[in-house]
Amino acid sequence: MRVNTNTRKPFRRLWPPVILSALLGLTGCQKGDGQQAMRTAPVPEVGIVTIAPQQVELTSELPGRTSAFLVAEIRPQVNGIILKRQFEEGADVKAGQLLYQIDPAPFQAALDSAKASLGMAQANLPSIKSRAERYEQLLADKAVSQQDYDDAAAAVNQVLAEIQYWKAAVETARINLAYTRVTAPISGRIGKSSVTDGAMVTAYQAMPLATIQQLDPIYVDVTQSSAELLRFKRDLESGRLSADQEGVKTVRILLEDGSPYSLEGTLQFRDITVDPSTGSYNLRIVVPNPEFLLLPGMFVRAVVQEGAASNAILAPQQGVTRNFKGEAVALVVDDAGTVQQRILSLDRAIGDKWLVSAGLSSGDRLIIEGMLKVRPGSSVKPVPMDAPQPGSASPSPTPPPTESK
Repeated sequence: MRVNTNTRKPFRRLWPPVILSALLGLTGCQKGDGQQAMRTAPVPEVGIVTIAPQQVELTSELPGRTSAFLVAEIRPQVNGIILKRQFEEGADVKAGQLLYQIDPAPFQAALDSAKASLGMAQANLPSIKSRAERYEQLLADKAVSQQDYDDAAAAVNQVLAEIQYWKAAVETARINLAYTRVTAPISGRIGKSSVTDGAMVTAYQAMPLATIQQLDPIYVDVTQSSAELLRFKRDLESGRLSADQEGVKTVRILLEDGSPYSLEGTLQFRDITVDPSTGSYNLRIVVPNPEFLLLPGMFVRAVVQEGAASNAILAPQQGVTRNFKGEAVALVVDDAGTVQQRILSLDRAIGDKWLVSAGLSSGDRLIIEGMLKVRPGSSVKPVPMDAPQPGSASPSPTPPPTESK
């Protein structure tokens, strides 16, 4: 049976326009839905803080160790046997207090011997002196020779020299006898004794008998980089920092566990020599220590005041990130509600904020929340956060009042 192919041709001609119309209708629907979705997408909200200049005290936290204000190592100045130790280890001693008693018997005998010799020399002086005077008179009458007179005069001078010699010997023996009493040269706290009763000691021996340390006040020796000193001087010259007019630098001390020490210290001096191996120099701080909480050798941190910055720009740390170059960047919202990216120059961290030296100015609205859902050039809705910066006015484009120290 033959099929009439002419009856199928009209249907074939109708299929392409129908399919094309269906596709165009579907595309139009999708395009319309997308435009409608774009028209209804909300503008993202971001949390912002308004940057306001303020006055802040700039400090440097430097590591260091404590050392005794005065240190005296007790050593004997004569040879002898220790008869008695006269102190308790770890106790406080006063200057001049007896610490050790060395056997004084041989030194007392040496003193008595020197005194006896001095007495003999002094006893011979009158007769020898009288003989020289008689010879002087007889010499005028030619009753004695010149040689006899010269011998008599020389004998007088010899006796006088012997008297001076034995006087010095007596003084030396008296000094050595006094050295048998080993006393404290300074007031302070004494450590353990290296010898006991009956021990033999020698004059100026290498090992000290004990050590006395004065702990109130106490020194705190810290190190600071020479580069920080140069930066500090440049900031003073440029006016970014104002130095203390009184010239007295108070220093706060942080203990090993991070807790603050109750009393403040005073910066005594800065060393004038930079260590070439570390590029740093030393600072010495005097700290009161009435309760002896600080002991020599303890690790502490000193918070040294550098000065005051009158128009400092502080940015919350959660609003500052780093780009792939390692530069500090921040996102701000301009007056039109558009996000802009700023590259910042950071000076240091102050609490939970960065001290910004360049990149932000007063009145900038810094994004601190919602940064992941925006990018530079996009439109956002800024929402002020209830976190005003300490010492600054409420977030507003107007400049804040100056904060007092």
